[in-house]
Amino acid sequence: MSTLSTPSSRRQFLTLLGLSAVAVSCGSGGGGAAAAKDQTRTLRYQGWAGAVILPELAQDLGFLEDVKLKWVGNTISGPQDIQSAATGQVDFGGAFNGAVVKLAARKAPITAVISYYGVDKAAYNGFYVLKGSPVHSARDLIGKKVGMNTLGAHSEAMLDIYLQRHGLSQADIKKAEPLVVPPVNTEQSLRQKQIQVGVLGDILRDKALQTGGVRPLFTDYELLGDFSAGTYVLNDRFLKENPDTARTFVTGVARAIEWARVTPRDEVIARQIEIVKKRGRNEGTAPLKYWKSFGVAETAGRITDKEFQLWIDWLSKRGDIEKSQVKASDLYTNEFNAYRGRGDRKDDHKDDHKDDRKDEPSAAEKTSKNGS
Repeated sequence: MSTLSTPSSRRQFLTLLGLSAVAVSCGSGGGGAAAAKDQTRTLRYQGWAGAVILPELAQDLGFLEDVKLKWVGNTISGPQDIQSAATGQVDFGGAFNGAVVKLAARKAPITAVISYYGVDKAAYNGFYVLKGSPVHSARDLIGKKVGMNTLGAHSEAMLDIYLQRHGLSQADIKKAEPLVVPPVNTEQSLRQKQIQVGVLGDILRDKALQTGGVRPLFTDYELLGDFSAGTYVLNDRFLKENPDTARTFVTGVARAIEWARVTPRDEVIARQIEIVKKRGRNEGTAPLKYWKSFGVAETAGRITDKEFQLWIDWLSKRGDIEKSQVKASDLYTNEFNAYRGRGDRKDDHKDDHKDDRKDEPSAAEKTSKNGS
């Protein structure tokens, strides 16, 4: 100890001691284990009244493993849901891809990780009018009220595209009046003539058609065919701090998508009814018997550029964003989707710019750097 009697000697000793501790820590791998241990295994989210969302289905099937979901309330708005994810009020949110593009254009720190709903022959939204309505064409919508779940999202985009394709000017398009109506109230509002057109999808659509007295003006399937329409997003900070949790969550949702695709419809419906009953939110289960499909187009909900480029082009034409503000490939990642099922080969997704490339930076890092 006599050799440490001077300040200089003591500093040298402490420096060497510190370096030794760092070396031991790096060599033991303890730092990585601690990081994994510190990751949250609970995700806060918003649900939809009377419906079962894919993460809830995945949890009930055991596909989320030790990751838990914490319900904090319900929403009827995709844009509100992903805004809550961007601000950290919830850990994931889902919305129409056009809404994701708009939020990303405002430099929100979010990344899309998996598609969760789409449009096909069984799962689509229709714009419905009463059977005796004078509305028969796009031009008849001028001055009419169109009820939908939220503004600036899927239904408004479909309305806009329909009116554009039928030759209406931008001035006339603005004369059609989109109004927010909760989905569970849309049929009633239409029948009471509070609105002239109501957007109805899936369960609520089939229930209204069974009751009768309504007819479709057009559907989103007629406009665009099969396509994945919305994605779940996670905050970039959450992805960076909880990559293992994100991977378990995304892969679990992917497994739920494929489970619902191959499982008999009656069994999927029965499972959803059971989930609603168990969660005890005072909801009816009768509409669930009309469920047919989640409509996700790609295997396991993997995302491709085309699912965002369509809406980048649409929003830029509307003047909502500058086309140069966002790049489709910067908005999403398939990195956290580890689903490997039958027919799910890597070369099926060779155009996915980030899929299965271990030597690339993580999506959270890459996205936060370019500000998308």
